Parts: sequence; C-alpha cells; structure tokens
Amino acid sequence: MKKLLALSLLLFFTAALLAQPKPLHLWKDVPAMKHQHWTQLYVYPAPDSINTGVCVIVCPGGSYSHLMGIKTEGYGVAEWLNSQGINAFVLRYRTGNKGYHHPAMIQDVQRAIQFVRDHATEYRINPDKLGTMGFSAGGHLVTMSGAFYKDNYLEPLGVKSQANLRPNFVVPVYPVVSMQDSIAHQRSRRNLLSRHYTKELQDQFSMEMQMRPDMPPTFLVTAKDDPVVMYQNSVNLDRALTAAGVRHVFLLYDTGGHGYGMDETRAADAAKWRFQFVKWLRDIKILP
Repeated sequence: MKKLLALSLLLFFTAALLAQPKPLHLWKDVPAMKHQHWTQLYVYPAPDSINTGVCVIVCPGGSYSHLMGIKTEGYGVAEWLNSQGINAFVLRYRTGNKGYHHPAMIQDVQRAIQFVRDHATEYRINPDKLGTMGFSAGGHLVTMSGAFYKDNYLEPLGVKSQANLRPNFVVPVYPVVSMQDSIAHQRSRRNLLSRHYTKELQDQFSMEMQMRPDMPPTFLVTAKDDPVVMYQNSVNLDRALTAAGVRHVFLLYDTGGHGYGMDETRAADAAKWRFQFVKWLRDIKILP
C-alpha cells in the first residue's frame, strides 16, 4: 500500500512538473541586461480549437516583495483563461526581496508587452487584443502599464522595437493603488519606491492621481472586507477613472478578502468576477 501511495504521488508531481511551461528569460537577448535571469515569462497558449487570438499578461501579487501568490494568481488564472480561448503569459517580475525597486517592475511589464507583440505570429495572437491583468501589487503594476505607456522604460536599456507599449485593456484585481499615507499598503510602497522615497515619487506612483483619458479600458475588482489592501484604494481609482472619462467597470463585493485570484473555494461570489470579465471583453469588442 505504501509503495502504491508513493508511486501515485510520484506520478502526480511528475504530471504537474510536465504541465508547467518552461519559462522564457525575457532579458537574455538584451546586452545591458544579460545577467538578469529573474524576469521570466510562462507561456500558456489557448487550445487551437478555441483560440480567440486574445492574450493577457498576468502579474501575480506579493507586495512587490515576492511572488508567493504565483500559483493562485498566475498559473491557475492562466489555465482558466485558456479554457475561455484566451492566451496567457504569466510574468515573474523583479521584486524587493531580490533587491529590486522602481523602475525594475515597469521595465519588466513593458518588456513582456513588447516581447509578446513582437512574437504575435509565433504565439498565434492578435497584437491589438493584448491586455494586462494583475493582483494586489500586480494590480498596481498593470495600472502603471496603462497609465505610463508613453514613458518608454526600454529604450535606455537598448531595446529597439516598434511595438506599441499600450495595453488594449487593463484588469486590476484587489489592487494596490495609492502611495498616500492615509490608505497606502506600506509594504508595497516600501518595496516599489525603497525606504527613501520623496513626496514627488509618492504622488507619481499614486495611480488615482495619474488617470488620463487615454488610459485603456479598465476592469476593476475588489471586496470591502479586504484585510490587506484597503478597498478605498479601488474606490479612489474608480473615481479617478470616471473623472478622466475612461471606459471601465468597477465590481465592489461585500466579501471576498484578498489573494483569492479566481478561486471560488477561497472567495465564493467575489471569485466569480471572471465571468463578468469575459462578458466585458465582449462588450468592448475584444472577444467575439
């Protein structure tokens, strides 16, 4: 019996290992970054039979300190997106526990956008139907990807590409938004800006202060009982999006907590945001 159990566990973990895509090292072909091996992209192509050409770059959370949520907020999300005919690219971006701060994170997400668009034919995607989706601190990162797309953080690194850095849609889920003292998630702020941030940086990276009419369509989700990131972060972002005239949806649930991704066993109703998200992609003419 013990041998049978051991064999079953071995087969299970072997299957899980084989199912995990081999990561791409995003900076390996950039001479200025050739020693940077932490940034990785995991490719989850949609099945041929249902591939819509839509793709999403997924940024897990972790307070800009780590990416411990990458299974729930990365791989699991990617697999569900695949079931909807959506291609997914899970981004392992640089974080504070590896000694990185701004601009490392936005460099990584811009590199992912550029790389995926430059390889659109290879990955069977439509480069004009590319979105970014992030959770917690990853939600702040994808909001930056939409708000700061005109600021090319790749050129100083020697990356030459004609790819548009603006996502076609942005999906922040229970996101860190503000760097202001009253509602900031302080660990995320410390890891993004370091301990020695200025008031100018505090304002620059408070995303509720950076919304413009050219911000991509945005699908925003959070719950009032979030014990990690104050839900007022999302309320303030919703107000800023409205004031800027940005097309968006704001789903505010009473319960759900934090860190659930799309897992209904952890958040019940709040995790069902994914179904509204697919409907919204149809509404904005991204999905057929």
